[in-house]
Amino acid sequence: MGIVQKEALITTIISYVGLIVGYINKGFLFIIFLSTEQIGLVNLILSVGLLFGQLSNVGLINTVWRFFPFFRDDKKGHFGFLKGVFKIVFLSSILFSIVSYLIQNQIVILYSEKSKLFVDYYYWIIPIGIGNVIYLISDMFLRGLNKNSISVIANEFFHRFSVTIILLLFGFKFISFDFFVVLFALSYFLPSLILIFVLIKTKELVFSKSSGKISKKFKKILFSYSIFSYFNSIGAMVVITMDAMMIASFLGLKETGIYSTILYLISAMQIPNRSIFRVGTSLVAKYWKDRDMFKMNELYQKVSSISLIISLYTFLIVWLSIDQIFMFLPKDFQVGIYTFLIFMIGKLIDIYFGLNGIIFITSKKYKFDIIFTGFLLVTVYVLNLYLIPTYGINGAAVSTSFAIIVYNVGRLYYLWKWYKLHPFEINQFYIILLFFGIIIGFNLLPEFHFNKIIIIGINSFIVTFIYFTTIIKFKLSVDFNDYLNKICFKLCKRKFKFLA
Repeated sequence: MGIVQKEALITTIISYVGLIVGYINKGFLFIIFLSTEQIGLVNLILSVGLLFGQLSNVGLINTVWRFFPFFRDDKKGHFGFLKGVFKIVFLSSILFSIVSYLIQNQIVILYSEKSKLFVDYYYWIIPIGIGNVIYLISDMFLRGLNKNSISVIANEFFHRFSVTIILLLFGFKFISFDFFVVLFALSYFLPSLILIFVLIKTKELVFSKSSGKISKKFKKILFSYSIFSYFNSIGAMVVITMDAMMIASFLGLKETGIYSTILYLISAMQIPNRSIFRVGTSLVAKYWKDRDMFKMNELYQKVSSISLIISLYTFLIVWLSIDQIFMFLPKDFQVGIYTFLIFMIGKLIDIYFGLNGIIFITSKKYKFDIIFTGFLLVTVYVLNLYLIPTYGINGAAVSTSFAIIVYNVGRLYYLWKWYKLHPFEINQFYIILLFFGIIIGFNLLPEFHFNKIIIIGINSFIVTFIYFTTIIKFKLSVDFNDYLNKICFKLCKRKFKFLA
């Protein structure tokens, strides 16, 4: 876990800088400068654009995860693996750009009544999608080369700052809303260009003929894996974007703006976990290559334990001050409080089991994952058809959370059945008891009538002190204590006995 801890620390620090900028953008500037309907439009364009990017990668993102360790050879130019992947992505992006043009009439039919603005700006999904798919592919190669922080800097830092500048230009009326959408869409090329530059500069991506060749047998394996991986990855992205697309179609862009803002709040809470998962992906591929199931299970349990600690803590910090936090938002957003709760329950399960998806799709049983993905898609779609018109955005949260929970439990069952892998440790049970104990304790406290910022600060201090003091004192996670000790040693040049 040393590699995971060191890389995760660096990427977490960078990600939190990006998180601050992201909150300034979506939690402050978006709300000040854009109407709720415009927020919904921008986030809908973004969601569909990211789906375009997922379609355009034709399963190659997971293929890079799984097989790049086998091709990594500087002297032979990685057997032309990088160059070949980029060629395919370029051609598929052109193909899906044409498809986007051909389905324009269907888009008009679905959205012209409730979300006409989306019809007007529909084509800007294409640059977002192309920029995103180039970034994702480049990011996977850099992860395989153990260069995790570069991608985070490009995406979480430079890209978000560029969005801040674009928002300020629009807010102070230097540009129109039309031009704002154009610049926002084109900004997704910035992190992609940075990563491409790094790959070329470090001579990892060369366009000359490589000295090695991939055998026909291995090409068949790559093709088969990519096809199955493709449909699985599409399913995961469709579930993420389906809610926003169906809410825009049934309810309108205003509700889409509220829902997408809630989702951003939740996704921002996942940053520490994403940093751990980023590094864990490359280790999973390595352990499959070495057939080291002991280390695989050890990694699975440790990542799940640390993810559980972090995700439960971030949930406590937000939920125990949820009324005060939502006071900073316009009144339209008050309906999103229970949307947050419902969706966060599903996300907590997803975060805890998060590594099971990576392990599953990189195993020899990856073809079976399409069954789980199919279930996820059908369940979310069918439930949304009923729940969104009846219960609004809360209905979308219920359908997605329910499907995510069943999806993860199904994957977990088969990982145990086939590989005897599971994420459970007895101390996790005590951490969950601590979590519920803090929630019950706060509900018994009298209501304070201070300034909302003061209340948020007091709640956060009490939660942080009780939660982490208990975990550290009773050593509910040895890995977490060890992680903190290493951080303290780097900062203070000494280790602390209470963390040992």
